[in-house]
Amino acid sequence: MSWRVGLDLGAARERVRVARALGTLPLLAQALARGELSYAKVRALTRVATPETEERLLAVGRAGTADHVERIVRGWRRVDRIAEAQEDARRHKSRALRVYRDEDGMVILRGRLAPEVGAVLMPALAAAREALYEQSRSQAADATLEQQQADALALLAETALHHGIDPGAPGERYQVVVHVDAPVLADPDQPGQSVLEEGTHVSAETSRRLACDASRVVIPPALRRALHHRDRGCRFPGCGRRFTQGHHIRHWAQGGPTTPSRRSRGGLSARSTARRRASVPPARRPTAARGPVGS
Repeated sequence: MSWRVGLDLGAARERVRVARALGTLPLLAQALARGELSYAKVRALTRVATPETEERLLAVGRAGTADHVERIVRGWRRVDRIAEAQEDARRHKSRALRVYRDEDGMVILRGRLAPEVGAVLMPALAAAREALYEQSRSQAADATLEQQQADALALLAETALHHGIDPGAPGERYQVVVHVDAPVLADPDQPGQSVLEEGTHVSAETSRRLACDASRVVIPPALRRALHHRDRGCRFPGCGRRFTQGHHIRHWAQGGPTTPSRRSRGGLSARSTARRRASVPPARRPTAARGPVGS
């Protein structure tokens, strides 16, 4: 419009804004078309008018001068800003997130997040979901969107804790504590307790998987880097996950050594991990680490 009509760029943009606003304000559009309101009045009124307030503002436009209408619109906008601030405060006060355990031990989340928080969370979930499933289409096809969202949230939580969400807090605060009897670690079929800190029962295989990288038997940083450099992701056949953790091929509770040749990478976000029992077929088992370690 600026080029065709010869208007200043700012004036052209303002006319386009008014034209678009009139598309949802038929009373003001008709009044302008009939010459009942000047363009100056309509320009001011479209800054604050909505389909609900259009009729009242049309009466204001008919009764006053363009200058008078401008002053009323400025006051109206101030009231709108106050109302907007009050609505924002109400919305902020209503934020909530309830996290609790169901009877079967599953964790249920119900909440309301501020729009700006949702604008961070939703792309983060999408990015985590893509990272988990982009290289494994078959797994993505087997999981519903809701299941993929759950896996993505788990990855976000693991990543946040891994990178130190609160560097000033003790590391113990974020550890997952499992109370498990020694016979259960050595053999999942043996009787004994296997519960989380708050008392929720978990399977023996879950305890073994968590104990694989427990605080008493850790993977040294240099070995972890070597595994990542060598495996580039999960070593289980058919799994293309890149975000993984180290596992003993033979569990340390059964005497498995913490060495590169006896460890592999595996993803913990998928439920199928627990069923794998960290078993890698001989043809896919890692060989000795190549290249410098810890560089």
